[in-house]
Formats: sequence, C-alpha cells, structure tokens
Amino acid sequence: MLQLPKPTTSQKVLVSLSESYELCRQITSKFSKTFYLGTLLMPPRKRRAIWAIYVWCRRTDELVDGPQSALTNSETLDLWQEYLEGIFAGVAGADYDLALVDTLESFTIDIQPFRDMIAGVRMDLCRNRYETFDDLYLYCYRVAGTVGLMTSPILGLDLSEQSYVAPWETPYPGPQNEAVALGIANQLVNILRDVGEDAQRGRIYIPLEDIRRFGYSEEELLAGVIDERWCNLMRFEIARARAYYQKASKGIKYLTRDARWPVWASLLLYQGILDVIEANQYDVFSKRAYVPGTNKFFYLPAAWLKAQAM
Repeated sequence: MLQLPKPTTSQKVLVSLSESYELCRQITSKFSKTFYLGTLLMPPRKRRAIWAIYVWCRRTDELVDGPQSALTNSETLDLWQEYLEGIFAGVAGADYDLALVDTLESFTIDIQPFRDMIAGVRMDLCRNRYETFDDLYLYCYRVAGTVGLMTSPILGLDLSEQSYVAPWETPYPGPQNEAVALGIANQLVNILRDVGEDAQRGRIYIPLEDIRRFGYSEEELLAGVIDERWCNLMRFEIARARAYYQKASKGIKYLTRDARWPVWASLLLYQGILDVIEANQYDVFSKRAYVPGTNKFFYLPAAWLKAQAM
C-alpha cells in the first residue's frame, strides 16, 4: 500500500534523489507492468520522470480505490490538493515526492492537469453512474486524459515536423488533443476490463444510455449476465475505445524520435487488452483481461516499425 501523507509546509529529511526515483520505478513496475515496459524503451532521464508522475497519479487514485478509500471525503481531497501545491512549490513531504519535485524542476509541466485529476477523483465520491458518454468523457479526461498532458512535456515535441506546414497555415501546436485521446482510450479500456470489479463496488461506468440501447439493464450488469445483448454492447464500447486509439496514433509522429517507439508500444500493448476481452467472449465478470508477459514482447517489433514509418 502506498502511504498518503498529509500536507506539510516544511521539507522533511528524505531518501536520496536516486533512491526516490528507484522507489518510483519499483511502484510502476509492480502496479502497471504494461505501462512500465513501455517506459523502459525511453532514455533514462525521460523514463525516470514518467515513473515519478505515475506514482503521484497512483497515489491519487488510491484515495478512492485503495485500502483506506472508505476514509476519503471531500476534505481529504482538499488536503491532497494543498499537498500538490506544495510539491509544485518544491516541497517534498514523502520519499516519492523528491523525484516528482526534481522532475518538475527539469521539465516545464503545468499544474492544471494534476488539479483536474483530483477533480476526477472527487467525482468518484459522489457519482457511481453516468447517463451519457458526454458525462463519462469528462470523468475520463480528468482521471486519464490529464496523464497525456502531464507527460507530453517529458516526451517532447519534434519541431522539425513544423517544416511541413505551409506559410498560410497555423503551426501545429503539438499533439495535446491526441495525448488526451490516448488517455481517454486507456481509461475506456480500464472501464471495460474492470466491469466486474466496479460492479462489486456498486459502480457502473458504461453509459446508461448505451446499456438501454442494447436492451440490457443495470440489474443484469450487476448480476454478471452474459448474453448476446451484452456481447453487442461490449462490441460497441470496444469500437469506441479503438476509435480513440486511432485518433491518438495520429499525434505520435509529432513527438521526438526517442519517444515514438515507447508511446507506440504502450498504445499497442494497452489496446491488446481489448483483443483479450474479445477472446474471453466478453466475460469481464469472472475473467480479468490482460496481455500475458511473454506475449507483450511480440508487440514491440510492430511498435518499432510504426515508429520508424513516421
């Protein structure tokens, strides 16, 4: 379990910077093996920064999904945001934070996506249903689309791509929309993979209007009913997630060359979970969909080829 310290205005005596980054590496490799594999394809400086951000995001998520989530309330999140402001001011209150403070000093990263993620976690305190996809989109942006905005400054932009812009055209501002799309796609995969686990918590993230569209019901979802209606609903949701991956892929060519392969690898690996859901006949109630460790390496050559073709 990750410790969630209370805000502090004083700098604590912590582990060394290298030890802090190592702690972040360990947490990332333990809790997100697919994501971690993608980071290993990055230059050391970038991968360490990504690990630092991942750990902050995970600690934030654990406020509502971790072992002590029952103790989380609005005041807890107010304190966590105050703690975030301290980190951006250079105050590290825990061993993990030292790496994040160093990352913020090394890269120009905006605080707003971090604030938005806390706002997304706050939604979990008061909502366990979403009527439309537009409603769900806001949640997905806050808890996952923000990650793309947090990490984009680390991945870097290849400004040479600007040479292809005609003089009368507006220069491409960078793949912010595509970065958000990748986060949205990943969150949709999380939602589809975790339907069963979320149902046990009384949560349904699939839009209710989609459920009704296929003649299915909330009660049947909570009971884990798998029939043709459920399969059709899942096919529809999977197609939506893949469409967001398609949108996200169009922005990868604007990243620096050392970032393209790892981003492609992460995209293909995470998208592969959708293939597993299909192979499991859409049973996300009794089977957890994941890409087996040995199979993950099969995605790397395809990701490398896509990165070179850009």
